[in-house]
Amino acid sequence: MSYQRPKGTADILPGVSNKWQFVEETARLLFHDYQFDEIRTPIFEHHEVISRSVGDTTDIVSKEMYEFYDKGNRHLTLRPEGTAPIARAFVENKLFGPEFSKPYKTYYMEPMFRYERPQAGRMRQFHQLGAEVFGSKNPATDVETMAMAMAFYEQLGIKHIKLVINSLGDKESRAAYRQALIDHLEPHFDELSRESQIRLHKNPLRVLDSKEKADQPFVETAPSILDYLNEESQQHFDTVCQMLEELTIDYTIDHTMVRGLDYYNDTIFEIMSNAPGFGGAITTICAGGRYDHLIEELGGPETPAFGFGMGLERLLITLEAENIEIPVPNTIDVYVVGLGEETNVETLKLVQSIRSFGFSADRDFMNRKAKAQFKSANKENARLVLTLGTAELETKTANIKVMQTGKEETLHLEDVYEKFDQVYDKLVSE
Repeated sequence: MSYQRPKGTADILPGVSNKWQFVEETARLLFHDYQFDEIRTPIFEHHEVISRSVGDTTDIVSKEMYEFYDKGNRHLTLRPEGTAPIARAFVENKLFGPEFSKPYKTYYMEPMFRYERPQAGRMRQFHQLGAEVFGSKNPATDVETMAMAMAFYEQLGIKHIKLVINSLGDKESRAAYRQALIDHLEPHFDELSRESQIRLHKNPLRVLDSKEKADQPFVETAPSILDYLNEESQQHFDTVCQMLEELTIDYTIDHTMVRGLDYYNDTIFEIMSNAPGFGGAITTICAGGRYDHLIEELGGPETPAFGFGMGLERLLITLEAENIEIPVPNTIDVYVVGLGEETNVETLKLVQSIRSFGFSADRDFMNRKAKAQFKSANKENARLVLTLGTAELETKTANIKVMQTGKEETLHLEDVYEKFDQVYDKLVSE
């Protein structure tokens, strides 16, 4: 029998994992500049945490969750998205308490799980990078968080992106728009796709998110939610637009844009890419928005919030689509060549000692000839090659070569063991 990985999953192999690490480290450094700290939540959650947060009518809950009952008959699900578990953690750990900074800023990089048809950048186990801000109603929070997402892409060298925003309004605005949308769609009920017919009275805003061809004429002619914003929601959205302009962040407004999750209100956004490598297609690579009532839904105090999520698989595809080379470290400081079985113990001691000084080091473990070992040293781009044979063992010395200049010296092993940092600095600086 030939064993293969489950459908919709991937093995991230060395060489590729270096690219992931670079992207993750770039995010960590940037997010730290914005005073976001990392949070890590369990891979599985109680089913109700997700269904209550995301919404029973969403595709995630109705079709895509990996759900199961454990041995204690508890209804659990593998985590399908990042915000609901973090909101649960925020409530459970009382992160709204006076001892924590306000607003509370956190980010995550974790695997998520959704049962859907695998395609490029959309796997059944995928990895999401996201950020959440709890406790601020200020429109500046919306703008700062969107700016951080844009800055992350720019720091990676991604240029073909645009910010698209909309407002879903508050509860009052949304209720008024909901009725207007039903009034618009109901006369065309028989012409809508089966899915939109189901959504029409459960969650009509989701019809605007439909990709079905039958629905497009009615989506295009639908009333704009921006015409139904009350004074408070309109002022919030106007301030967001003003602040983006003050920061010289280009944006467009798409009044048909909705998010697929029920907890959003007021500002929502997507960052889209039209990189040449996507063949003319416009692809959403980041999305998020404001959700001011989720914490209350999960039993916490009234807490406004704003956040976003982006798929790391899709991000790496975007980097490829823009022909951006990710730097992969491919050098080591020292390669130790051992000639003869008698050097086996001493070469092991040498590489361990060199590593203890904070340098990278490697050696041969396959009993290969000198030529093959030097070939490995060249392949690993070793800065220095230290050679030890039986003659050197007797004199307690080693030959060391600076690969860039070709300069060679004989060292006492005692100097390698006791002050290699000084030896290294001297050799590479000459």
